[in-house]
Amino acid sequence: MRNRYLTTVLLLGFFVVKGKANECVARTVGTDAIVCVCNATYCDSTPETEVPENGNLYWYVSSKGGLRMSLSTLQATNSCRNSNSTVLDIDTSKRYQTIFGYGAAFTDSAGMNIGTLSQATQDQLMRAYFDPVMGSGYLLGRIPIGGTDFSTRPYTYDDVPNDVSLQNFSLAPEDYNYKIPYIKKALQLNPNVKFVSCAWSAPPWMKTNDKINGFGFLRTDFYQLYVNYLLKFLDAYANQGIQIWGISTGNEPLDALVPQGRINTMGWTPGTMGDWIANNLGPSLEKSVHNKTLILAMDDQRILLPWFIEQLYQNKAAEKYTSGTAVHWYSDFLVPATVLNSTHNAFPNKFILLTEASIGSGLEFPKVSLGSWNRGQRYMLSIIEYMNNWSIGWLDWNLALNSQGGPNWINNFVDSPIIVNPERDEFYKQPMYYALKHFSRFVNRGSVRVSITDSNHVKSTAFVTPNKEVVVVLYNNRNEPTNVTLKDSNKEPVCLELPADSMNTIIYAL
Repeated sequence: MRNRYLTTVLLLGFFVVKGKANECVARTVGTDAIVCVCNATYCDSTPETEVPENGNLYWYVSSKGGLRMSLSTLQATNSCRNSNSTVLDIDTSKRYQTIFGYGAAFTDSAGMNIGTLSQATQDQLMRAYFDPVMGSGYLLGRIPIGGTDFSTRPYTYDDVPNDVSLQNFSLAPEDYNYKIPYIKKALQLNPNVKFVSCAWSAPPWMKTNDKINGFGFLRTDFYQLYVNYLLKFLDAYANQGIQIWGISTGNEPLDALVPQGRINTMGWTPGTMGDWIANNLGPSLEKSVHNKTLILAMDDQRILLPWFIEQLYQNKAAEKYTSGTAVHWYSDFLVPATVLNSTHNAFPNKFILLTEASIGSGLEFPKVSLGSWNRGQRYMLSIIEYMNNWSIGWLDWNLALNSQGGPNWINNFVDSPIIVNPERDEFYKQPMYYALKHFSRFVNRGSVRVSITDSNHVKSTAFVTPNKEVVVVLYNNRNEPTNVTLKDSNKEPVCLELPADSMNTIIYAL
């Protein structure tokens, strides 16, 4: 497959120089699924490159056939002759949202799994995500405030009933053992990493049902006390040297309406959320030392858009204090991405950020499907869709899980881009990992999305980076090679043959 791919490029009239990198150590799982194996001494990586000279391009390819971030340096020779080529028009003068970054969540389960590896292998895993050159260059991390279903127990930071003075507030052992050490490691690898935080539930005694889950809402007489609780969290993490860029109003409030739901949750309506932001969270945050921490509203499925935000912002004080909308992907099959556009058009001064995605939840089986290309494709197409519909970033769920897809205290197992194997002291990079890396490694913070066309078979998005590079990300969803022509009015046309079922990142100078 690799030789055929290189021969095809040569026949197209390009001069090819292979980039030097640590190649994927591939392991076939099942019939044709592939994972890349990393251990204490070796892990595949991406080489450092300079801004390409005019007329040159970098082309990174990952494919169902086995390529993983395979780099070619191409020199155009004005050889576009294929009349059957799919033409993609790029207009860098048409600009849209500024990108903030890509990343994943520091859950208890992720930290537990990373901690089962040797220190050297842990370091490899963290570099794989956060190293800005050799790794994925993640710039965002999501930090749960207290426990989630991806913990081994239900807990908050003050589970002493009626502790209205919050004198029993304290971070949990999970913070010190499974979150903070890896957050600090991420910051060591890249000080530009920013964090968004989110609580799944207030302490049960602050809620109408006195439970961590189920049909429960924050009691109105505890609106301010709960804000004080959140401020204590911000204080505690700041004391650890971890500043929180954004805090959301709470994870998936719609889960409180699920009959017999077991996931940690606390319900909100647009009206009650608006009152709480306007009268409590917004003013208290503004007056605190954390007044630069942004408020993100909703943090739930896009099926609620734009209705939820329109109702929320009928409270003008709540609108004033809120900076953006946090969205999850789990119901995306029910509503088109145009709801993101509608939300942006209604409130163009508020950003949109995809804050959680994972595969294997609910009735989907298997929970972990090692090497699944289909799951990588789903990530890739989702990221393209969200970028093309105003999201400023895209956050995966757990950084790493075990072969079962846990631990999870309610057995709500899911898949993860990295799966750990402590018995062999190694971890496996799945196609989902590379789908994210095709963006995160190259679309730096401050990049701006620009106009590009696409087709039914080749989905696309494009950006101009702060380094004056044009980054084009393409997915060929056909099971055969596909010819494309990139037409940028400022450049010579570029002709490529995309491998079958392939993720592609092309980079050239503006």
